[in-house]
Amino acid sequence: MTLGELNMVMIIDTTLRDAHQSLIATRMRTEDMIPILGKLDEVGFYSLECWGGATFDACIRYLAEDPWERLRIIKANVKKTRLQMLLRGRNLLGYRHYGKDIIKKFIPLCVKNGIDIIRIFDALNDINNLELPIKVAKDSHAIVQGAISYTISEVHTIDMFTDLAIQLEKLGCDVICIKDMSGIISPQAAFDLVTVLKKAVRVPINLHTHCTSGMGSISYFAACQAGVDIVDCAFSPFAGGASQPPLESFVASLKNTKFDTGFDLAKLIEIGKYFLSVKEKYGSLCSPIAERSDVSVLIHQVPGGMISNLYSQLKEQKALDKYQEVLEEIPKVRAELGYPPLVTPTSQIVGTQAVLNIIMGERYKKVSEEVKNYCLGLYGRPTIPISSEILQKIFGDQSPGSLPPTDPIESELDKITLEIQRENIPIRSEEDLMTYAMYPQIAGKFLRGEIEPEKITLPPIEKISTTNIPTPQEFIISVDDEEFRVSIRPTMFSTVSKETKEKETTSKPKVIPKKGAIISPMQGMIVLIKKKIGDYVKVGEPVLVLEAMKMQNEIQSDVEGTVKEIYAFETEIVDSGDVLMLIE
Repeated sequence: MTLGELNMVMIIDTTLRDAHQSLIATRMRTEDMIPILGKLDEVGFYSLECWGGATFDACIRYLAEDPWERLRIIKANVKKTRLQMLLRGRNLLGYRHYGKDIIKKFIPLCVKNGIDIIRIFDALNDINNLELPIKVAKDSHAIVQGAISYTISEVHTIDMFTDLAIQLEKLGCDVICIKDMSGIISPQAAFDLVTVLKKAVRVPINLHTHCTSGMGSISYFAACQAGVDIVDCAFSPFAGGASQPPLESFVASLKNTKFDTGFDLAKLIEIGKYFLSVKEKYGSLCSPIAERSDVSVLIHQVPGGMISNLYSQLKEQKALDKYQEVLEEIPKVRAELGYPPLVTPTSQIVGTQAVLNIIMGERYKKVSEEVKNYCLGLYGRPTIPISSEILQKIFGDQSPGSLPPTDPIESELDKITLEIQRENIPIRSEEDLMTYAMYPQIAGKFLRGEIEPEKITLPPIEKISTTNIPTPQEFIISVDDEEFRVSIRPTMFSTVSKETKEKETTSKPKVIPKKGAIISPMQGMIVLIKKKIGDYVKVGEPVLVLEAMKMQNEIQSDVEGTVKEIYAFETEIVDSGDVLMLIE
C-alpha cells in the first residue's frame, strides 16, 4: 500500500529545525537535542526535519558547532525515522546561487552524512533554479520533496501553483510540498489547493504552514478533508506563533477519525515536557513578536523566521518605533519588485530594502546590493517584470532595463580552492570545503577555531540544581496602600563572548566628522573591510560590507580621498549611525 492510499495523516516533526529557527533564532544546540532523540525515533513520524535552512549558518556563526557533525550525531541516534532537510534550490543553504560544481558536491555529502529526505524550493518558484538540485538529489538516492513557495498576490493563482506541481513531478519529485512559510493559507484555500493537486499529480501532497496568522491548525484539518498526506508540526513548547501548529493538540484532534495518526499521546506529552525545559533554557532568545499570532501577516506576508529577526534588527537599531511602518512598506516593495514570494532569500531582500526605505527617510535612497542583483536576474525570474520606473530608482542613470535571468555558474571550486590556500584556511575534509564555500567570511574564522559560542550560563538541563540558580532578592512594593512581596532573581543568560566585550572597547569618535565619515546606515555585523589606512578611495567605491537581516550590503564612500582612520573590525556588531571609517 502506498502513502497516497492511506487514510491516516503522516506527520513531520520540525522541532529540531524550523520550530526553533522560527522562535529562538535557530539557537538550539546539539547537546540539547541528543537526550531526546531516542524517544523521538519511537513516535512513528514520517520524518524528523533536523537540518538545512538556517541551521547551517547558525551553527558556525553563533554556536561554534560543526553542522556536519550535528547531522552525524543525530543519524547515529535515530535508527528508525528518516531525517529531512530544507534546501534553497541553487542557493543550497546560502543566500546566493552557487556554481554547478558546488551543487553536485554539496548535495551528495548531505546524503552521505545522514539525510534521507530533501525538501527543495526556490524563492521565486523558478523551475530553472530547481532542475539541477532535484536531479543531483535524485541521483544521490534521496527522497525529494519539490516545494511550491505559497504566497498570495493578484498574480498568484491555483492554476499557477498546479502547473508548477506538474513540472516538479515530471522532474522526478517523490512528494509535492505546499510550503506556506508565512502562515497565510486559509482553511478554504488549503482545501481548494490540496483538492486540485491531488487530481493533478500522483505523488503524495505535504502541507507546511506556520501559526503566524493563527489559522495553521484549522487549515491543516481542512487539508485533511481534501486528502492531504503529510503535514508539519512541532512539539507545543516550540509551536505556535511564527512556528508550526502544535503537534500534541493536532494529534488529539484527529483521534478516532479516519485521519488518526495512531500516535501514543502519553509519549508525546512526555517529549513535550522535555522540550519545555529546553525552551526555558533559551528563554532570553524568545521574541514576544514571534510567539504570538497576528492576522496582519495576511497583508505584509513576512514569514515566521523573519518576524523575530526584523523585530530584533529594528530594536538594535533603536528604531523599534518604525516597526509598523516597515511592515506597511514591505508589501509596497514586494509589489514593485514583481511580487516575489517572501521566503529566504527574497524575504530578506525585500525586508532589508523596506527597512532602508523607512530608516533613510526616502524610498530607494540607499539600495542594497542584493536588490540590484535580484533586478539583474541573479536570483531567477520575478513573477512579473519589474517596471522601468522602479529600475530607474534602483540603478539611476545606469538602469539595465529588463534582463533575462543568468545561467548557472559552471565552476567555482577552483577559485575557492585558491582562496583557501591564499588565506591558509585549515580544510580537513570535503565537508569543511563545502562549509567554506557556503559562508567564506564566517567559515574561515570558524575553521580556524576563532569563533566562540554565545555564552548561555544556565547549566545543562539534566544538571540543574538549586545551587546553580542565583539567589533571589525580595522587595516589598506598595500599590494603592496594598503591599506585594516580589522576588527578583538575576538573569542567568549572557550571549556576549569575552572576545566581543574586549573588542567593544574599540574607540569610536565622540563627535561625528561632517565630511569624510563613513556611517553605518543600519545595525549589523561588519563582515569585510575592503580598505586599510592609507588606501586611496574613489567616490562610490565600496569600503566595507555590512551584514544585516542575512543580507550583505556594501557601504560605499561618498567622497574621494585617503583612508585616515578605521573605527570598526570584522565581525563587530555596529549600530545605525556608528562611524566606521574616516576618509580625508
